[in-house]
Amino acid sequence: MNENLMNPLEEAALSDELFERVGTEGLSGEDIGHKSLTYWADVWRRFRSNKMAILGLILLIAVVVMLFVGPMLSGKDYQFIDASLKNLTPNSEYWFGTDDMGRDLFTRICVGGRISIYIGLCCTLVMFVIGALVGALAGLKGGWVDDLIMRFCEFIGNLPYLIIVVILSLVMGRSMFSLVFAMSITSWVGTARMVRGQILQIKEMDYVQAAKALGADTNRIIIKHLLPNTMGIIMVTITMSIPGFIFSEAFLSYIGLGVRPPETSWGALASAGQQQLMFYPHQLFFPCLMIVITMLAFHLIGDGLSDALDPKLRQ
Repeated sequence: MNENLMNPLEEAALSDELFERVGTEGLSGEDIGHKSLTYWADVWRRFRSNKMAILGLILLIAVVVMLFVGPMLSGKDYQFIDASLKNLTPNSEYWFGTDDMGRDLFTRICVGGRISIYIGLCCTLVMFVIGALVGALAGLKGGWVDDLIMRFCEFIGNLPYLIIVVILSLVMGRSMFSLVFAMSITSWVGTARMVRGQILQIKEMDYVQAAKALGADTNRIIIKHLLPNTMGIIMVTITMSIPGFIFSEAFLSYIGLGVRPPETSWGALASAGQQQLMFYPHQLFFPCLMIVITMLAFHLIGDGLSDALDPKLRQ
């Protein structure tokens, strides 16, 4: 036997002398091992590592806080009319000035912003839920189901948007519900097509086939496997839909189909300020500034979520 060979006890003793544990004293092997993260915990980890996404989140939080806290700080009523104070420029008492009826513009922007963001969120929620489920069902089933759903989407998508809004406003009256319903009745078509295209690419993947082989039903495959893998690519479109709906509401308010006075919104304020642009530009500047900041915030958040929600980038 070769005398240079050492028995296992000598090798263990030699290993203990040559190697020293640093920074792990008193820890077990399970404690030293990497802690597993759930899908959403990993999403948050990747999202908060994106500085621009965090900046967008901070901007959005600041805007929301201002919308709800601002009227209490100013102490003004957004419906109070004082003809002696009309068209004031920004000053220490009226931070954003006043409008052509003497109402505090800062308070009206705060109150109007709540309505604008509410409309944007509701319309986006309807667009996402209907579009994602319809698109996933069409892409997964295929065949005559896919053809039927896509022909229906083409029919809905080709309906004149403005005519639908006018008809629904006349039939249902000018209310918040009718406005949200009219704005979102055709908006889900683009989302359905986008989700369907992604589903067609990934439905033949091994994990989807394995779920089918294990007896998973269609609802579970769509919710647990297909939609999470399409979330990243459509998230930017979804987040940009909120300011898009705000602009749509602004257009409807401009032609008299939006929010009913004395209620207001950023779109209604921008429409009113546009008439005073030559002499009192601040009446248009501040509502537009809030729309721009909100759009920028959602855009940055959408870029961050598109990366954070992509399962392929999970580590």
